[in-house]
Amino acid sequence: MLTTATTPSITIQRLLEDSQYDLKLELVAGRDGLERKISSSRIQKPGLALTGFTEHLHAERVQVFGNTEISYLRTLTQDQQRAVLAKLFDSPMACVVVTKGLEIPETLKLGCEEHRLTLMATPLVSSAFISQVQAFLEEALTATGMLHGVLVDVFGVGVLLLGKSGIGKSEIALDLIMRGHRLVADDIINLTRRHEGGVYGSGNDLIQHHMEIRGLGILNIEALFGVASVRDRKQIELIIELVEWQPHAEYDRLGLDQESMNVVGVELPHAIVPVRPGRNMTTIVEVAARNHLLKLRGHNSAQEFADRLSSAISSGAVPPRPRASVGTPTANRRLPHHDEEVE
Repeated sequence: MLTTATTPSITIQRLLEDSQYDLKLELVAGRDGLERKISSSRIQKPGLALTGFTEHLHAERVQVFGNTEISYLRTLTQDQQRAVLAKLFDSPMACVVVTKGLEIPETLKLGCEEHRLTLMATPLVSSAFISQVQAFLEEALTATGMLHGVLVDVFGVGVLLLGKSGIGKSEIALDLIMRGHRLVADDIINLTRRHEGGVYGSGNDLIQHHMEIRGLGILNIEALFGVASVRDRKQIELIIELVEWQPHAEYDRLGLDQESMNVVGVELPHAIVPVRPGRNMTTIVEVAARNHLLKLRGHNSAQEFADRLSSAISSGAVPPRPRASVGTPTANRRLPHHDEEVE
């Protein structure tokens, strides 16, 4: 049902080509290193590593050479620069970026070419570049995945409906849309984990805002109900898994134990709801969304009821169940059946 999310990474080529974050990067040397990977959004400045202490250099991170690093290199002779850079480049790193439009020493250019390490330059000062490149990497290095289900926006809560094919997920979503709620995605849901810990779902580009209803075929929800009936992306806050009712199965009747499901590395609230004829599943989904909003405000109905019940039992306010004695009129009198008249 859920695809396994892999550890995200991007190539140096993608960093170099980005225009959205205005990094103003220019390739200087090391074109052969453009296929190296960046797997961390954290940026590193070599600092002490230039003096030979490379123990804390991290692999697959962008190394930023600012005014301090370049000025230090210029205090060394050409031979010393080559020796320092050779030891530095023996450590794993993704690429080197020189900021502030500083003049780049020839030894740095030659060293990057020799070690197949991409060297780029930007006119941005170090602080501005680091801020912008971290924002780019946090966006680019999000964990992703895909699953089959239906994602709807119910009272502002992103509700993900799961269940086997044919159990009624799309029909419930259609009924929710008729009640004024919004469709995000049907069938294929693309997942993205944001850096703040939230998981967002969106529809596949090919079938976005479309829904399959057996017997009717493919429906364009936006065309049928208007632009207010759909949205492109929504954070997933509650998972409801629909299962076929089994007479002898145990289902949660109090709601005290909150189950969770791991989705691309994030634990999300998860409820298993049995489906059977006569149950109004649309109303149940709406109530589940309302109850989730109550919990966010600190009101847990099940826990509050359990606490009141425990308090009442402890204080003796709840009397024991009365037991009828054999031979008493109450015990021997046959109660009328529900379809019999009482005289």
